[in-house]
Amino acid sequence: MTKHLLFGLLSATVLLAGCTQKPAVHPTDEPFRSVYHHTPEANWMNDPNGMFYDEANGVWHLYYQHNPFGTTWGPMHWGHATSTDLLTWEEHPIVLYPDSLGTIFSGSAVIDKNNTAGFGENAIVAIFTQSERIGQHQSIAYSTDGGYTFTKYEGNPVLMGDIADFRDPKVTWDGDHWLMTLACQQEIRFYASPNLKEWTYLSSFGEGYGAHGGVWECPELLHIGDKYVLLVSINPGGIFGGSATQYFVGDWDGKEFQCEKEKYANEKMVPWLDYGKDNYSTFTFHNSPDGRLVAMGWMSNWQYAEVVPTVAFRSQNTIARDLFLFTDDEGEFRLGSVPSPESLALRGEETKYRRTGAGRQTGCAHHSLQRQRRESGHEPGCAPTYVLHGSYCFGRLLFLP
Repeated sequence: MTKHLLFGLLSATVLLAGCTQKPAVHPTDEPFRSVYHHTPEANWMNDPNGMFYDEANGVWHLYYQHNPFGTTWGPMHWGHATSTDLLTWEEHPIVLYPDSLGTIFSGSAVIDKNNTAGFGENAIVAIFTQSERIGQHQSIAYSTDGGYTFTKYEGNPVLMGDIADFRDPKVTWDGDHWLMTLACQQEIRFYASPNLKEWTYLSSFGEGYGAHGGVWECPELLHIGDKYVLLVSINPGGIFGGSATQYFVGDWDGKEFQCEKEKYANEKMVPWLDYGKDNYSTFTFHNSPDGRLVAMGWMSNWQYAEVVPTVAFRSQNTIARDLFLFTDDEGEFRLGSVPSPESLALRGEETKYRRTGAGRQTGCAHHSLQRQRRESGHEPGCAPTYVLHGSYCFGRLLFLP
């Protein structure tokens, strides 16, 4: 069967925003620094952390795993950057430093609108893993200045670990309480709390499901329509080697995540968020506008992240994507991702064409389609965006025989 689209739905009319062939203009003299992907100003970066949207000021906050002492992985801090358009980023001082409880690993942040934790109405509360030689545990910190500085909670840690890999809490509001999704070696655990300080174990998921070629990390439970999607990063064990993000579509009853086991029984059956090598530790922004699921991931792979040929910094993040759920030709649920609408600012000259049947187009010649294929990321400075009218999908289009 001919496949015309990955991660999206195909409609009759397609608007292709092309690009010029001029090399990108870099803001610095560093040839490997991205123009519109977020990069740290200096030194090492990996997982995006604690992302949230400040609706009052129209600001996207991005925190990230950061080693300020070198360009390889080291003692983890939380770096910080902000943006008003998801394309241009302003660097800010580090917000979380290691302390006697350990270094600062991955986590999330929420806006505590109802002051459940007692730190103040609309306080920003960060929930993160602290890692030390004797184990890993979860701590919190709060900000009353909109996320630019944080104070660690005196009662840390709020959740002690009982295994070696006990990390990467993603916290969301679930009806009348906070829900924590936590990576625990080869499974995901769920915890509930009324106040972000006291946590109760609910259930676990993972045994007998999906890929288990490496440790499970950086999970998130997404609510999309009447379904739930559990994102689980894994390293190693990705479909093309190294690190990658798998996902499971199922249901959440307030205590347990359930999905059809026969659909996710092994790594050959599990679907992947990306089928490339450079999207890991994907998280969504808390409080995104209009109920959108705006996601970013670490645009690298642990197979080679520490040896890419940059000098002053290492690593970059993906552009922001909106996630959505759709059904494929076999009626199976699939998680799609498209560049967020803010990315339209990157669009260049537009070319329209209409597909009228298999292998035929009107409005453009076949050689033009070949040119468009070639421009999909292999020409210097080329950043095309694809829009499918009628289904609000713009992203990756592959036209295959």
